[in-house]
Amino acid sequence: MRILLGVTGGIAAYKVALVLRHLTESGHDVRVVPTAASLKFVGRATWEALSGHPAPTETFEDVPSVQHVRLGQRADVVVVAPATADFLAQMAAGRATDLLGNALLATEAPVLVCPAMHTEMWRNAATQASVRTLRDRGVTVLEPAVGRLTGPDSGPGRLPEPEDIVAAIEALADEAHVPEASSGTWGDLDGRRVVVTAGGTHEPIDAVRYLGNRSTGMQGLAIAEAARERGAQVTLIAANVALPVGEGIARVNVETAAELQREVESAAGGADAVVMAAAVADFRPARAAATKLKKTGDAGLTLELVQNPDILAGLVASRAPGQVIVGFAAETGDENGSVLEHGAAKARRKGADLLAVNVVGQGRGFGTVDNHVTVLGADGGVVADASGSKLGVAHALLDTIAERLG
Repeated sequence: MRILLGVTGGIAAYKVALVLRHLTESGHDVRVVPTAASLKFVGRATWEALSGHPAPTETFEDVPSVQHVRLGQRADVVVVAPATADFLAQMAAGRATDLLGNALLATEAPVLVCPAMHTEMWRNAATQASVRTLRDRGVTVLEPAVGRLTGPDSGPGRLPEPEDIVAAIEALADEAHVPEASSGTWGDLDGRRVVVTAGGTHEPIDAVRYLGNRSTGMQGLAIAEAARERGAQVTLIAANVALPVGEGIARVNVETAAELQREVESAAGGADAVVMAAAVADFRPARAAATKLKKTGDAGLTLELVQNPDILAGLVASRAPGQVIVGFAAETGDENGSVLEHGAAKARRKGADLLAVNVVGQGRGFGTVDNHVTVLGADGGVVADASGSKLGVAHALLDTIAERLG
């Protein structure tokens, strides 16, 4: 089942790592949402390594996927451990000051709260009032254990042992009739393999010069990040991209179109979707000089160019049944047609499932924070239109891909 595990800022947070280990080893799919204060006790890397998922903290992380609502909506059971006195008061007041608070307000799943604090704080009338309020609302509050607390103190307020918390989670799930192998996933691309290309290829002229383009790879990286957030296993093939990628994304660096073709064809074999967001050079010099070409006199330089292979067309021709192939077309209008007319012709010619067409040049497309793409089908018809941040555009494109994957 899908378990949302909230961790608040108590020293007992270290024991919750064992709770997480027990749950994942039992086959449950656990997403951890630590509060900012809890990260002073156990770092984000621990939660991500043990759960296999990102461990977001802030409400405004991954805004386009609306994860502050989605996490609560898709959980089968929600657990908060340890729950501090402050967080109990926040829950009782219905406040959403962070990502965990938002997720709790958005969930209709059974909720288990495991308080842990000093005895005096547990016995305080305000804390007991918070507990009564939560129980009246149907929240299960696990009584804290009696024993050694922080420093020399002992008494009620100790977080129960991990095995006891796991048993309480399973009992709550049984009571709520949550199926052990629940249907659905945290994200609509969970379990899918997605290959994304990004950046622009460089085709050598000599030892120091190359033919290239203005692509920075920002849109391709945004697609890779968005796919990972939606649960996909992502491979990013980056052509001359200086930007870093997030954890959990396999990165392969390439330079030329030939290198990119080799790597993407290798990775595409087991992929559910391939998104060719990289700007691949159509031509390359017929010969690349091994040393720097010297300028002599006033004579110019003539380069013989040959066509690079059509990587997208090759992927379409060899795709497996059910695989979704997506191309990108950076276009400018001219006397022969508009951007969309050129894009529609390319969509019909390439045969990809989807073609994302965007206007480039004059401060648009390459190197900008925002983007605007029109997504066309294989017949050249408009399927979707998206504009805004490149991450927002990425999620809009992935919405269409997810629909095609079913």
